[in-house]
Amino acid sequence: MGNKRTPPPQDYMKYWRVVRYYVKIKYKLSTADLDMLLFLFSENYFNKSKFLEFNELTSWDPNRFYRLLKQGWIVKFRERKGREATLYEISYKGKRMVQSVYDKLNGDEISENRSVNPMFLKNVNYEDKVYRNFIKKMNETTRQQQRLSQQ
Repeated sequence: MGNKRTPPPQDYMKYWRVVRYYVKIKYKLSTADLDMLLFLFSENYFNKSKFLEFNELTSWDPNRFYRLLKQGWIVKFRERKGREATLYEISYKGKRMVQSVYDKLNGDEISENRSVNPMFLKNVNYEDKVYRNFIKKMNETTRQQQRLSQQ
């Protein structure tokens, strides 16, 4: 007889893999890019040194900073002034993406609409189909839990 544990009130990590895969496909981000944006989200403002400090923990990509800047995930907040470094922040687009990650982990459904979720297009690869099927099950579980909590 094992030690039976009850899940925490908010079991955030249960669907983390599915949410992460969805975000990577929808926004065309790598795992390391997503990790970086999640880290920077709570930093408010950061300089390039802070970015590079965390970047050491991710897969090596010397162009990540400039690519995320060019793609509009991060934006310049303040130009360099004297000895003060240029400051950056997560863009509105980036903040919305990160907030959607938290919303999905908090129980919001992942869209099954093919115009919103590229995994639901007809000609997707096998891995997308596997995740798509799991998203359907995950959404159904979420709906059942919401119905039970309303009773």
